[in-house]
This record gives sequence, C-alpha cells and structure tokens, in this order.
Amino acid sequence: MSAPEQSPADAFGFRLNFFKLVVRDIDAARTFYTRAFGLVQRGADVVLPGLREVMLARPGEQFTLVLYQHTDGREIEMGSAHGPVGFLTRDLSGAMAHLVAEGAKPGRGPFDLPGMKIAFAFDPEGHEIELIQMAPATAPSQERPR
Repeated sequence: MSAPEQSPADAFGFRLNFFKLVVRDIDAARTFYTRAFGLVQRGADVVLPGLREVMLARPGEQFTLVLYQHTDGREIEMGSAHGPVGFLTRDLSGAMAHLVAEGAKPGRGPFDLPGMKIAFAFDPEGHEIELIQMAPATAPSQERPR
C-alpha cells in the first residue's frame, strides 16, 4: 500500500491563522471584542511606522482576530467586498442580547436553516458579525421497530 499523495499546498503546511479588521479606534474595538466575545490579548501591541495591531483570541484557541489601525492619519471606509466575522454560539438569542448590551447593533435574522440558526449584528464601527447556533444532534431513537 502506498502513502497518500500530498498536494502541493499540503507540502507547505498551510494553516488558517488570523483574520484582520481595520478599525478607526483600536482601544474601543479591543474593549468591545474582549467584553463581547471573551477574547484575550496575545502579546503586546504591535507598533510599526504607520500602524498598530492588537491580536485577540479565545483562551485555548489558535485562530486570532487581529485589530489593525492606521496611525498615519489616513481615513478608512467600510467596504462591501468582504463577509462577516463568524462566531459559533450555543444560545443565539442570548448571545445577540449580550452583543447589543456591549454596543453592537442588531442586523438581520434570526433565520432558521437546515441544521442551524443564524443572525447578524454590527460591531460599534460597523463590521458585520454572524452568529451561528448549530442544531443539537438528535439522539438515535431508543424505540425498537415493530
């Protein structure tokens, strides 16, 4: 038996690592995402000429949300060529109420889809957030066929 063939991309060891949001007020954005989602900062702020970054993640998780702020005075505009930042939750309506209490604005939904329920909100700067509640797995019936 031969070993499975490795794709060229596999040879590089790619792993999805982070997502960046460009924000106007990095301190306010950090406060929102830490309070609303329980994210914690990884390491010190990154400060380079013209930019500042803050890296946030859920404790014990690898995937990182990076908040990025231009510090050279340039203006930013909210674009439409991207999708929302997605978060899974066990309680969609409770999570939405929590986000709104932390400063988010409700968006669309909730919508019932096969196997899940989704709703959308906007963070205080207008970045779209998608909340997803997966349907609980149904246990196999204990009843025997007759």
